[in-house]
Amino acid sequence: MFIAMNRFQIVPGKEKDFEEVWRNRDTHLEDVPGFAEFHLVKGKREDDHTLYASHTVWESKEAFENWTKSEAFRAAHKNAGQNSHLYLGHPNFEGFEMVTGISVKSETG
Repeated sequence: MFIAMNRFQIVPGKEKDFEEVWRNRDTHLEDVPGFAEFHLVKGKREDDHTLYASHTVWESKEAFENWTKSEAFRAAHKNAGQNSHLYLGHPNFEGFEMVTGISVKSETG
């Protein structure tokens, strides 16, 4: 598995706008081979920004890299510059290959 994260520093007072952009964004991920899940998480608020991170899980690093070269990737990012007023600088990318993990499964019934 591979986890891809982008950290965003959001201008104070623009958090709701940023969250709305992500809620309404067409990620084009649903049919991408190797994609498993997506989350947007909110972190600590500092004096000059609020931290957010996008978090995607992929079957492999290769699946993620293939997506970054795809038409789906270009479509998902085509309007990214329209919201630059919400950000302090560019997102910071971090990629992680899974070493080990634990899953918790709930039982129903």
